Amino acid sequence: MRHDMLDDMLGRAVSPIFVGRHDELAVLSEAYDLARRGDATAVLVGGEAGVGKSRLVQRFAQHVGEQGAHVLFGGCVELSAEGLAYAPFTAALRQLVREQGTARIAALLPEGATRDLARLLPEFGEPSDGHDSDTGRARLFEQFLALLERVSEQRPTVLVIEDVHWADRSSRDLIAFLSRNLRPAQVLMLLTYRSDDLHRQHPLRPVLAELGRVEGVLRLELPRLSREEVAQQMAGILGATPAYDRVQSVYERSEGIPLFVEALLDSGDDCGFPESMHDLIISAVERLPEETQRVLRMAAAGGNRVGHALLARVSGLSDVDLENALRPAIAANVLQVADSRAYVFRHALIREAVHDELLPGEHQRLHARYAEEISKNRMLVPPGRAPVELAHHWYSARDDEQALVSAWEAARKSFKAFAYTEAIPLLERVLMLWDKVRGAAELIGVDHATVLEKAAVAAHAGAEMEKGLKFVRAALEELDAAAEPERVAQLIILRAGMHISKGKLGVIEDYRHALSLVPEPCPARAEVLTQISRHLMLRGELEEGKQLAEEGLRLAEELGDKVLEGEFLMNLALGTSIDGDLEATLAANLRARELGEQTRHGLLVTRAIGNTIDSLCDLGRTREALELSHEGEALAKKYGRLRHNGTFILNNRAEALEALGRWDEAVEIVERALALQPALRNRYHLIRVRADIALSRGEVDLVEGILTELGVLKERPEDFVQDITNSTRLHIGWHLLKGEPDHALAVAERILARPMQASKAMLGWRLLSVIRLVCDAAEAADPARARSVREQAREVAAALTVGGPVAEAYRLTVAGDFDAAAAAWEHLERPHPRAKSLYYAAAVAAHAGDRDGAASRLRLAHPIAAGLGARPLVAEIEGLARRVGVSLDGQPASELLTPRELEVLRLVALGRSNRDIAAELFISAKTVSVHVSNILAKLGAASRGEAAAVAHRMSLLS
Repeated sequence: MRHDMLDDMLGRAVSPIFVGRHDELAVLSEAYDLARRGDATAVLVGGEAGVGKSRLVQRFAQHVGEQGAHVLFGGCVELSAEGLAYAPFTAALRQLVREQGTARIAALLPEGATRDLARLLPEFGEPSDGHDSDTGRARLFEQFLALLERVSEQRPTVLVIEDVHWADRSSRDLIAFLSRNLRPAQVLMLLTYRSDDLHRQHPLRPVLAELGRVEGVLRLELPRLSREEVAQQMAGILGATPAYDRVQSVYERSEGIPLFVEALLDSGDDCGFPESMHDLIISAVERLPEETQRVLRMAAAGGNRVGHALLARVSGLSDVDLENALRPAIAANVLQVADSRAYVFRHALIREAVHDELLPGEHQRLHARYAEEISKNRMLVPPGRAPVELAHHWYSARDDEQALVSAWEAARKSFKAFAYTEAIPLLERVLMLWDKVRGAAELIGVDHATVLEKAAVAAHAGAEMEKGLKFVRAALEELDAAAEPERVAQLIILRAGMHISKGKLGVIEDYRHALSLVPEPCPARAEVLTQISRHLMLRGELEEGKQLAEEGLRLAEELGDKVLEGEFLMNLALGTSIDGDLEATLAANLRARELGEQTRHGLLVTRAIGNTIDSLCDLGRTREALELSHEGEALAKKYGRLRHNGTFILNNRAEALEALGRWDEAVEIVERALALQPALRNRYHLIRVRADIALSRGEVDLVEGILTELGVLKERPEDFVQDITNSTRLHIGWHLLKGEPDHALAVAERILARPMQASKAMLGWRLLSVIRLVCDAAEAADPARARSVREQAREVAAALTVGGPVAEAYRLTVAGDFDAAAAAWEHLERPHPRAKSLYYAAAVAAHAGDRDGAASRLRLAHPIAAGLGARPLVAEIEGLARRVGVSLDGQPASELLTPRELEVLRLVALGRSNRDIAAELFISAKTVSVHVSNILAKLGAASRGEAAAVAHRMSLLS
């Protein structure tokens, strides 16, 4: 199109003045200021269609742009529902490249990140390989986060995404991810959506609900205009102050929706009023020349935005004839000229109204024309859009053969972009059309089972497990295991992974079946061996797991596959860790990391680092573990694996911080890792760490909530011994915290009654140390039961190894050598277990009548526990101090009570009633009651008789 001809085609402005919305602009400006301080990440702007969301956002963008902000624009389109993934983010990325060039953008990103972004924008070169469906999507999310963070370092950034009600699943997930993780960056996302379009089942509703709970996300509902604001809008459009009656009429009929105000003024009809808003909007179109209306219908079939060249091809008009046909629509502000030689309907409602006017045959023919022209020249649509556009138009044209072929191509394009959830409906379309199209397999080059396999992989990667299991089941029904054993084995492995994601037990039989299908040494057998050996190790079935892992290691060496070799080394390290051979564990993980670095394999490197951190913690080298965790997090970011291996690394850092008593830092790390939406198993690891801290702080309700999420309170079965051990320990601790030793003992009995598989030595000793304390607490009430549990625990302890200093410290607790345990914990720099050991050692001393020994231990323990904020332990220490007559600050115990309280206590010890005491001391009975309550609290006594006994034991009345 000639640019000189565009100038006179630009339509008049709707209104030269910006009407109202001052409060809303103030809210957005405040959100922008908060984002610059790291206190806000997104504003959700909702409102009815036509209420002025875009106008508000454009005005705000202009305002902050003038202040120096970098404003990026992205919009969702209706095609998103048909597989056009990441449309708004691709648009924003393209804007950045247009402004700064690919080289400058690439320089802002971690190493290798551009290969992921190349999946969306060809300007970034060759995309990364597509063999990591489990982590590729998460990695892409991290690259967008990293890019926005780096861009915002140059200047504050606003990312505008309009029409989020049309967003594809991947874009919705990315929006949620960024909203939770952009807090430190100077970035504000501004998201608009039609609130009146959100029916009960609309996919955006749960996203909005989730975002509403995210700190830093604000909601703004855009109201209709007031009567006065409608009058201002009318004056701006008409260029003169309208009469009161006309304002009132337009206000009542438009109900304050700006788009309808414009339509009413355009209609020029103040007497009659169309029966519906559709009729009102379409009336502006019907006043245009017939040829203009015909071309507008063609444009509407192409979407809200259509390029000039494409529309010319579809319409069959020359450039000049097309321009002449569209000129009246542009002058009437029905259509607008956009950049990149494109036309855009001024509002989606106008496009929808025009599209609704298409007759069925006309609708089908127009979509066929679009499909034909795009097939001839894919450059007629924006880069990367052709596959999805073709799938949309051929399906709308009811051409089954082309619809099947194009849906398959679009699904493959979605896989390339890690847009697995968008691939699923496209693959379902292929499956639906399969029997209608003769020679479907020849047309797309794969059989029906392959489409099912592809759909199963997409469903698994997109966390749609029920749907994925149906695809796997259907594929297995079509395949013959005798003819294609490797293919069937792969599907069985995939099914097992889905069952694990759903928390189903017993998948080991699936793994064994898959292994039996590939008995000969080959890559397929190696793949099955990695899965089954890891699963067996985690279940505690070490002998079989070790045997299979060693076979896999030999096979990996024969194949010359160093990555696979590293995987088997780490599987073997799982077994040695559980068995307590920590030095062998550490050596295997370090070797696996070397292999990962040699092959530049990010998953192997980061997984090895995470496991090494765990080994260092078990060896008591906690500060080394902390240092390595920072290196590991940086590498996880570099490799784009922060949400997977990175969250495991963060979990291990939180465990190290918890051990060192740096609880606030640990909680911060847990919350940061949870915001990354880690895999379910990593989430469970993280919240267990949080539960440990909550137990130590006495946060009963928080512990209960975590145990509920873990399924512990309903005794949901678990398969992996480490998870079972940790969950049981937390369950017992929760009952002890609530003062329910009998319930805690019952939990201990249940775990000890299980057939004992191998448990990680350190975790086993830690659990047994808690069971020891449960028995101590329950001894008085039920000595026989406590003795029975002690005996069972001793049998378990006899089978455990002591592989390092941490396990040894717990073993000392189990043995009741609390002083030695306290010394061990001091050496390991673990303050909370040290303070607890000192407390238990003090209790032993007090029971033996060694009051001075108890005092010295309690005085060491108390400031440690108080400094940690370990309220339950502080209360226990102070209670024991009162019971044995120990002053924690070194002052005489008698100073616990005031002189008046000592007088009252003397009379209580003589058995006097409150009335008698009041008469003797010349005070009221009510005052006596207050003194008695204070005495009971200070002495930790539950009754007057116990208070008297404590008074005699502490020599308070001598």
